[in-house]
Amino acid sequence: MTKKNLLSTALFTTLATLTWSCDNSSSDVQPSEYSDKIESVTLLKTTKSWEGTQYPSYPTGQPEISVLKISVPPHKALDWHKHPVINAAYIEKGEIQIEKKEDGKTRWVRQGEVLPEMVNIAHRGKTGDKGATLIVFYSGSPDIPLSEPVH
Repeated sequence: MTKKNLLSTALFTTLATLTWSCDNSSSDVQPSEYSDKIESVTLLKTTKSWEGTQYPSYPTGQPEISVLKISVPPHKALDWHKHPVINAAYIEKGEIQIEKKEDGKTRWVRQGEVLPEMVNIAHRGKTGDKGATLIVFYSGSPDIPLSEPVH
């Protein structure tokens, strides 16, 4: 074998070994759920709650943001309540039916959807077979409760 052929064979073997050793493909590696670019999607932008009521002005004083994760098991109903502050719920998983006390109007909200909640209007949520996990964002102030019971 000539010196040139021996050098070519050694180079090929080295490159092939490096290529195979750097191969990260495996059945254990999960593909990423992200694309290769930064993305922003507006999930909700509104001046009204889900049933059409215009939002009131914010309270005066020190603002306070609260974020709650609320889990509701299957076939459960929350107590009737109202929110004195503007809030919105992102349905992380499952589904929940929102019911307005005054007229019985309802709306199902499912995983991945956002619900603009009602302010100072009695309502409750009820789950079906799946239950629901909600991430709720409240915009209020330190001296105002996030929720109040309604009888």
